[in-house]
Amino acid sequence: MDAAPLEDHVRLILSQPKNEVIVNFPVRMDDGSYELFTGYRIQHNNIKGPYKGGIRYHHEVTLEEVKALAALMTYKCALLNVPFGGAKGGIRLTPSKYSQTELERITRRFTHDLGNNIGPEYDIPAPDVGTNSQTMVWMMDTYMNTHNANDKNAQRGIVTGKTLNSGGSVGREKATGQGVVYCIQEWADEHGFRLDGCTYTLQGFGNVGSHTAQILSRLGAVMVAVEDHTGTLYNPEGIYPRKLVEHVAEHGGVAGYPGAKTITSDEFWEVECDICIPAALELQVTEEVARKLKARVVVEAANGPTTLGGERVMAERGIEVIPDMMANAGGVVVSYFEWIQNKRSESWQLQEVDSRLHFMMKNAYQEMRAFARANDVDNRTAALAVAIQRINVMYVERGVFP
Repeated sequence: MDAAPLEDHVRLILSQPKNEVIVNFPVRMDDGSYELFTGYRIQHNNIKGPYKGGIRYHHEVTLEEVKALAALMTYKCALLNVPFGGAKGGIRLTPSKYSQTELERITRRFTHDLGNNIGPEYDIPAPDVGTNSQTMVWMMDTYMNTHNANDKNAQRGIVTGKTLNSGGSVGREKATGQGVVYCIQEWADEHGFRLDGCTYTLQGFGNVGSHTAQILSRLGAVMVAVEDHTGTLYNPEGIYPRKLVEHVAEHGGVAGYPGAKTITSDEFWEVECDICIPAALELQVTEEVARKLKARVVVEAANGPTTLGGERVMAERGIEVIPDMMANAGGVVVSYFEWIQNKRSESWQLQEVDSRLHFMMKNAYQEMRAFARANDVDNRTAALAVAIQRINVMYVERGVFP
């Protein structure tokens, strides 16, 4: 990357993950039969600290996808100045096809088979697509029961994103959404844009999307369209996030919500709005979609939602992008806070968590924008350049052993 000079040996190191752990393990189903699962844990880089990244349960999990997401975590942590490296993991399955007890056995067996490839000072998993705080508690309990019993309290930091009762942090559940909103506020301040009364569209109404919507509604922003795996809704007068959350909890998705009309997925991308927030899966904003967009800014709450073609078209059309490694970094920042609290046997108040998160998101955002302006590059290039420069300096200072 021309914007961020990189030593040849550092480029070589970052081109591949340090470790690729693949485990195949059998699990007994509720009916007594057995199923074989493949689990991945990719550890990209740990020059800045322990490996860190989510575990996803999804039917499209692949080795290449997990490798790409692990690399993204390395750069995300470097951009936010969080002392973690990058990792990612997952199991190829559809969670809705399994009972709660089956998911527990799958999670515990996966954790057991990862063994010493994870650890509170080595590699710290977190929730991702298809997993949640309960998944993390199962992982923590399994790890605790298969490692040194004398260090049980210290082992709570083996995962983050846990329930509050099991050592989680207040504010962790909404952290990614909160970080997305902090980025939107920074963008609005920079452009003299008023969020009260502005409109936005949201793709994805899971943990990240729903919290983003609820926080934005408190700032006066109006959600005019929303889409998830069950359907797509539109209401130019606004869709109430809190009521939609209640509907989704009862019906499993946004489809059928009475406060809006149903539209097609193609029509969703054509809805006129100020802010478009992809908060679902990868590769959603294609070249075709980018030509339809009627938004001033796209805020990537999801990981990798934009294709290269989509990126090019948005640049041509003057649509600003707040890239994923900046926009959705709130989750890993508060995961870091949870890890610190576990290490110190502390429990912070929500105000402290939010205040510290705001400080780190604001600093990183302003560094990204300062680099973008100084070097006349887009935000994604700037974010990546700031992150890579930090990693490059560390390798230059430390050298490569032996």
